[in-house]
Amino acid sequence: MSDVARPVPLPEEPLTDRHKLGWGLAALVVAGNMIGSGLYLLPVSLAPTGGSSLIGWLVAAAGAATLALVFGALGRLQPDADGLAGFAERGLGRFAGFNVSLAFWAACLVGNVAVAVAATGYLGFFWPVLKDPVAATFCNLAIIWTATIAYIFGTRTASWLAAAALVIGLVPIAIAVVAGARAFDPALFAASWSPSGAPLVESVPASLAIIFWAYLGVESAAALSRRVRNPGADVGRASVAGVGLATVVYVAATVSVFGVIPLAEIQASSSPYADLAQRVFGGSIAGLVAVCAIVKTIGTVGGWVMMGGETARAAARHGYLPSGFGAGDRTPVANPLLGAAIMSVVTVLSGQPTLGGQFGLLVGVTSVLTLVVYAVCSVSLFRLAQRPRTRIIAVAGLLFASAAIAFAAPGYVLPSVGFFTLMVVAWFGVVRRSSARRG
Repeated sequence: MSDVARPVPLPEEPLTDRHKLGWGLAALVVAGNMIGSGLYLLPVSLAPTGGSSLIGWLVAAAGAATLALVFGALGRLQPDADGLAGFAERGLGRFAGFNVSLAFWAACLVGNVAVAVAATGYLGFFWPVLKDPVAATFCNLAIIWTATIAYIFGTRTASWLAAAALVIGLVPIAIAVVAGARAFDPALFAASWSPSGAPLVESVPASLAIIFWAYLGVESAAALSRRVRNPGADVGRASVAGVGLATVVYVAATVSVFGVIPLAEIQASSSPYADLAQRVFGGSIAGLVAVCAIVKTIGTVGGWVMMGGETARAAARHGYLPSGFGAGDRTPVANPLLGAAIMSVVTVLSGQPTLGGQFGLLVGVTSVLTLVVYAVCSVSLFRLAQRPRTRIIAVAGLLFASAAIAFAAPGYVLPSVGFFTLMVVAWFGVVRRSSARRG
């Protein structure tokens, strides 16, 4: 808890029904929170699966909707819990809270590197030298450290950077959908359906970890409950509808790429939506798409640098990280600097011959880490729930998260196994002992 005295807040005036959100407007908020820069390089990572990734999108959407219901239920049962770690700790104890807290922090850091890679990919549309792995690595590092410096100047600076990029980031996706509707070639899409020739029961499940990257943040639906007119029924309805709306956008954008650009060109691309716009509308529109993608991805890096720093601060407040990461509401400079240092190491170690390959690796690892967190939260809901319907939702969320992890490529799963092994050693070797000494 913070040692800083705080003024007692005045009672909050209850919102009248006319000031609250109906489920339709709430669904738009949920969809807007998910649709972002994570989509910009996904067609390149999904090229080995080809057009059949369409099935993976639908499966991932069903799973995301289920997990949205899980977090909606947790939000109603534990409205004062401190985020995902709080949900896990309430149902399963401090060991679960420790692992969820640090896993989410790690996912913030690794996922942020992936977004920086996407930004570098679209910068490569203007400066092809950035397609070289060494030049790309230096560009990734520059983006990460620039965003970190913005966060050090204050959370408001990072927040404005992320907010300014929000609407701009939707432009590339909108142009891609229009381009696909105008120039879609059914024969080209059919030719890209299953490039590897593997059965769909093998190729589609293997793509889930990568696809689910676009749905990360689905837990934000739980935060809507106090602003929704009839939260008992409408939070779940809005969550499912929001996931459905986002899925329509995701599917339309992905199908547009596979239906206009030959598969070999997609695999070699570092800016698929800009390439799509160039094919259909010419260089000027393609340049606009690339600029918007760059603005959005850099803004997203700023937002997630802040998220990682605040997650580490909250972990320190709970005793899960050393006090150097934060004391109460204060975030020392060492916190973001260490986060940037870790992201720099991840940037170098995850280097691949192509930006698409590096992006796919980082996205896969981030998704697996986050899916483990979602699985733990589903188990916590099962422990906390009293109604059979809520427990069914918890079991469904656990089954989806577990299946997506099980089908993920070993290269995505093994780093997560190593991470949680290290966390178990840290808990029993350091955190638990220090807690016992304080007690």
